[in-house]
Amino acid sequence: MKLLSLLGLLGALTLMACHPYPELRPMEYEDLQYPSPVHYAALAGGVNLAYTDEGQGSETIIFIHGLGSYLPAWKKNIEALKGTYRCIAIDLPGYGKSSRGRYPFTMEFYADVVVQLMDHLQIPSAVIAGHSMGGQIAMTTTLKYPGRVHKLVLISAAGFESFTDGEKQWFRDIAVPELTKNATPQQIRANVVQTFYNMPADAEFMVTDRIATRKAKGLDGYAYTVAQSIKAMVNQPVIGLVEKITQPTLIIYGENDNLIPNPFLHAGKTKDIADIGHATVKNSTLVMIPECGHFAQYEHPSEVNSAIQKFLR
Repeated sequence: MKLLSLLGLLGALTLMACHPYPELRPMEYEDLQYPSPVHYAALAGGVNLAYTDEGQGSETIIFIHGLGSYLPAWKKNIEALKGTYRCIAIDLPGYGKSSRGRYPFTMEFYADVVVQLMDHLQIPSAVIAGHSMGGQIAMTTTLKYPGRVHKLVLISAAGFESFTDGEKQWFRDIAVPELTKNATPQQIRANVVQTFYNMPADAEFMVTDRIATRKAKGLDGYAYTVAQSIKAMVNQPVIGLVEKITQPTLIIYGENDNLIPNPFLHAGKTKDIADIGHATVKNSTLVMIPECGHFAQYEHPSEVNSAIQKFLR
């Protein structure tokens, strides 16, 4: 177990339990403030997908957020990259402003959604950028639709860490909607804090948005989506398949990622997992960012944006 990471997490939990959170005005998901205008695409299976579309250029980058997150997580990257590239960020089904429903919620379902959006927007191929769970979705999309993915950008990607059958069952057992539905404001903040090495002050919206939507009409659907997404990552691993990926791939991790490897199941350092991904995806470039946690693209946007720009040149 990463002892320092675990001690840091426990410390954060203790501090956040004492955090004097102000009363926030309850909000519905559709009332969340996004950094740019939101568009919607009606896709197969009753999915109404929310997305933003900014910039233009010879390359299109499609940004996929991670577990429990939403498209504003990419705002520091899109702001810097939209001058050169067309930048499309999506709310996965069940998240943010996208529709909620009893969708299949498999990694392949999410991959299908990405490609359906590309069809809707008449995009033949794109750079697919994914954070955390979004990285595993990006790899699944590449494996299922290799002709639609020009290059890959994987940030703190899930999918390179191996789990035993017993460990997979542990994930399935804890993946219940109540874990998300019943989270207190202090627990919500502690969960966000642990995704950073040093949480920036301007990341506070990730906490307040989640607290403000604790009573939202779509909360049950969101909680169900998070639980099913965890099971999807476990049930459709990519580690045994990514050697088939031939597209140029940029792999970025923070050196101080508290979530990879899983701090409750595995010992080792984040770079151990990053090296596995780099060695397995043959046409890949690895960038490690010091003093950086799991939310690398938001905590160290300059380094991430520079790496992406250099990679896409």
